[in-house]
Amino acid sequence: MRTTGYRGPGPESHTGEVSSGTPRGVLRALATPATVTGGIAELAWVGAHVLMYPLGTRTEALRPDVRCRPGEQSPSVRALFAADPLAARIPVLLVHGLVDNRSIFTLMRRGLRRRGFAQVCTWNYSPLLGDVAEGARDLGEHVERICAQTGHDRVHVVGHSLGGLIARHYVQLQGGGRRVESLTTLGTPHGGSVLAHLLPTPMVRQLRPGSAVLEELAAPAPQWDTRMTAVYSDLDQLVIPTRNGRCDHPDLRARNVLVRGLGHMTLPFSRVVVDEVAATLAGLRPVATPMDVAAAVA
Repeated sequence: MRTTGYRGPGPESHTGEVSSGTPRGVLRALATPATVTGGIAELAWVGAHVLMYPLGTRTEALRPDVRCRPGEQSPSVRALFAADPLAARIPVLLVHGLVDNRSIFTLMRRGLRRRGFAQVCTWNYSPLLGDVAEGARDLGEHVERICAQTGHDRVHVVGHSLGGLIARHYVQLQGGGRRVESLTTLGTPHGGSVLAHLLPTPMVRQLRPGSAVLEELAAPAPQWDTRMTAVYSDLDQLVIPTRNGRCDHPDLRARNVLVRGLGHMTLPFSRVVVDEVAATLAGLRPVATPMDVAAAVA
């Protein structure tokens, strides 16, 4: 896993992404042991998710974990929040991707609770949602309900795939920065995906590179206090090219984290990713600064 700050619009020095060269070269890249292993794991998690999918059709109520009481945590949990014990109390909202539901976060939700986060919940939006901005407005209403229910002014949001783009739209364009402490995206097509040209539905068209929604998100953004992290994989089969899973926007100063050998659906199930998300929410990861942006552009 590699962590970087903003690197500008230029090509990355090394990402492990599949080459766009000759067909023979592409086939050789796809036949590496790591790629084959990652593909098998992806198929296994997709199969498991299909079985869990019916269990996630309803949005769950936010219920604080009574086991997460000060003084009762394990040493590893206390170490995670040593720098900021209050970070464990901020609600965490998990937002799924396109035509999915909260079941994709079954293991991540459990993993974050075991790591000491007391209030972790999920949100289901309609599988018929046809507009990113509409989904962002609905997300904003749900965040307001969480804040009213818990008494907290801000929440953490973790979005998988389209869920990350909906959350970014809410934070960046709808004033959600005042409510979102941090936004972490997993396999989100910040730069779009060429696969979106294969399905001409209203929502999928918005995921095409250069779409009106993505151009709006790429425009200069107002200052915001939300910490932004984009986790992307070199083996993402749905975000193509895989570098489009990065959030390269100078005004957002996003931290981009590359994980290797994980498929699109594997990301929310991976322990490596859960560990990274937990450390990010606990405030243990650095935040890209304006100096990082200037150095990268130079």
